[in-house]
Amino acid sequence: MAHDDARIRILAEEKPAKAVVKLGVPLIAGMCIMVLYNLVDTYFIGLLHDDYQLAAVNLAYPVMMVMIALSNMVGTGAGSLIARSLGAGDRTKADHTLTSAFLLTVVNSAIVAAVGMALLPQIVGGLGAQENTFGFTQSYVRVLLLGSLLVMGNYTFGQLLRSEGSVRQSVAGMVVGTVANIMLDPVFIFVLGRGVEGAAIATVLGNAAGMATSLFFYLRGSTLLKPQASLIRPTAEILREIFWVGVPATLETLLTSAAYIVNNNLAVAYGELTVAAMGVAQKILSLGSYIYQGFAAGTQPIMGFNWGARNYRRMLDVLRAGVCVVSITELAVMAICGIFAPQLIGIFSQSPEVMATGAKVLRALMWILPFVGATSMSRMSFQAMGKPQYAFAITLVRQLVLYVPLLLLLNRIFGFNGMIWAQPVAELVMMGVSVGMLVHIIHSEEPAMDLSTG
Repeated sequence: MAHDDARIRILAEEKPAKAVVKLGVPLIAGMCIMVLYNLVDTYFIGLLHDDYQLAAVNLAYPVMMVMIALSNMVGTGAGSLIARSLGAGDRTKADHTLTSAFLLTVVNSAIVAAVGMALLPQIVGGLGAQENTFGFTQSYVRVLLLGSLLVMGNYTFGQLLRSEGSVRQSVAGMVVGTVANIMLDPVFIFVLGRGVEGAAIATVLGNAAGMATSLFFYLRGSTLLKPQASLIRPTAEILREIFWVGVPATLETLLTSAAYIVNNNLAVAYGELTVAAMGVAQKILSLGSYIYQGFAAGTQPIMGFNWGARNYRRMLDVLRAGVCVVSITELAVMAICGIFAPQLIGIFSQSPEVMATGAKVLRALMWILPFVGATSMSRMSFQAMGKPQYAFAITLVRQLVLYVPLLLLLNRIFGFNGMIWAQPVAELVMMGVSVGMLVHIIHSEEPAMDLSTG
């Protein structure tokens, strides 16, 4: 019970900056380790000195993003309801929501596997795979689809643990899964000679280890909430709440995946090795991405709990602290990427073309880091508050109104240079829009609040 009280105290009473750091830093550590899921695959495939297999890993990534999107539908929707239920003091509803989320994860993964395998060639072609990369991409995607329950379960259960404040248990799953992936990659890629397909097998098995770790904590009873067989049937209210918040979260990730596909298809026009170079740069930059996502994910249960408790002033204090912490951290990551870009790309490929193009891409994309953290934190806060329409509006404007049109326009006018600078421009605009929207919504719930204080 003491551990339960400590988790609730962080959500309800801890100093804002300290609460953000306490919940965010462990997640960032775990997420940075999870970067290795992709970086390790990229590194070991790079040792094969076959840039077409390297490109295949990048081309297949949107399939992983779709799985993550559907995992987010359950994890974010249920997580938001769990945090708000705890804030309102309704532990039974939180347990029921958790159990329903377990069931939905199994159903969604079965649908993904069935539909994906039936449409596999069409999916691979739509990802932008060409003659030299089609077979490699198809092999990687096939394994991901067959392991969809393990991949999606790992992501969803981690989110559910975070929603109740069990951050250490969530991070443990990330660490175990990543270590397993690191150990299995060389075995399947080199010892068994499976190449890019082996990398996919190692990734799926790594996710299986992460999911098993999360389940172990639930079964052992070391979590605040527990799945219960008597609550396996979700109520209409719980399903409505999960989908109300979760479906927009899924659409957000799907839109991001669609933008990624547009980006890859434009890059193919500059050569398949350009796709490989962009993939390496984007995966290195994912280190910075996981930092802002970690702080945003750590902030989410605090915002949800205090929204349920109607403590609006604390929400604003947490938002201010979170934006300051994430922006300062990302500036440091940006400096590292800018100074050491060629060396970082060189870790994964010795091809002169891949190294030169990758460094150029990394030095352009690093400029998103000072801005995108505040946008992500605002979006996560809206989801936690049970107001997904605003979170979805942020993504809709970000991807469809700003990024994709800028991507097409700047590529047409300035070629490859224009294409790689489209995202930084879009993120700069979105930072002001998203934070301003969140402050306005919170303020509207407490008209008498003086935003200049606290």
